[in-house]
Amino acid sequence: MLVCNACGKKYPLSEPIWHCECGGVLDIEFKSELNFDIIKKRPPNMWRYRQAIPIDNDHNIVSFNEGFTPIVNYSVNQKEIFLKLDYLFPTGSYKDRGASILISKANELGIKKVIEDSSGNAGCAIAAYCAKAKIECEIYVPKDTSLAKLTQVKAYGAKLNIIEGNRLQTAQKALEDANSVYYASHTYNPFFYQGTKTLAFEIFEQLDFSVPDYLFIPTGNGTLFIGAYLGFTDLADNGYIDKLPKLIAIQSQNCAPIFKQYKENLKTSQRVTELHTLAEGIAINEPLRANQIIDIVKKTHGDILTVNEQEIKDALIKLSLDGFYVEPTSASSLAGFLKYKPTTKSLVVLTGFGLKSNEKIQHIVENY
Repeated sequence: MLVCNACGKKYPLSEPIWHCECGGVLDIEFKSELNFDIIKKRPPNMWRYRQAIPIDNDHNIVSFNEGFTPIVNYSVNQKEIFLKLDYLFPTGSYKDRGASILISKANELGIKKVIEDSSGNAGCAIAAYCAKAKIECEIYVPKDTSLAKLTQVKAYGAKLNIIEGNRLQTAQKALEDANSVYYASHTYNPFFYQGTKTLAFEIFEQLDFSVPDYLFIPTGNGTLFIGAYLGFTDLADNGYIDKLPKLIAIQSQNCAPIFKQYKENLKTSQRVTELHTLAEGIAINEPLRANQIIDIVKKTHGDILTVNEQEIKDALIKLSLDGFYVEPTSASSLAGFLKYKPTTKSLVVLTGFGLKSNEKIQHIVENY
């Protein structure tokens, strides 16, 4: 069932809606089934967790066999941690996890056209999966989106709408147009989170059927953060783990509304003034699901912290010199780890490929 997290109203999963009639956002009430004796015999992609994904019929699946991205050991400041290379997807970011499930559902519902707003990566992912499914697609992006991401969206054949404004204004424009077109939103649409939750299943398998003590995730709208929580909760509900990792949300100091709300113990989301940040993927000045993110932080005994521009640069250079070419948003998660300094088993998620931000990275490298 689709369940409104504001008024509690329920809708069938077969209804082509993306928000409640009261205006609230929807979550999915769905019993996931996980049997790793069966799962480990399947091909190494995220659809190996088929019984945990709410798509009714296999012929509706839209997939490039994505997922099961590597986890590698990494030494930093004399500490051994794990890096999850979640930028190694067909479109170069973890957003393919959510796009595969969301567009599979749109395909199942017979949707012929979708719209999405994005700072870049989600738009690229939705455009790619729509191209495979032959679903018409329009992507809305703010004017300062990286050229590489704009080119990628256009290459997939999607219509690109560049909005003269920031990320929030871009979302507002998409919302207006979503009155008449299915909104394949990675923030509103709950099917997206049913894809990002597969991150947790992969971590569990790849760490020899265990979970880290700490998980560091760049967080703007929280699509990976919320998804990871859903996945670990599914593992617990199926009896595979008895304790969830401490989830650590990383925000840019120049755009940190969730951090502000959390630290000041505010009940409602606070819009902040968005300053320029290298971490464009988490530059969300009024996150739709801020309360949900804070609730997850509390439930997992996690935390929210900010990193400044220099800390992001330092982490980016460190990763680059060790052979990991990621965009600045990805580097913010390592910057968060370095700032937080946990002493036990930690995993840092790298979310987007560096080729998406070549111009920014070139400037950082030349002036570092």
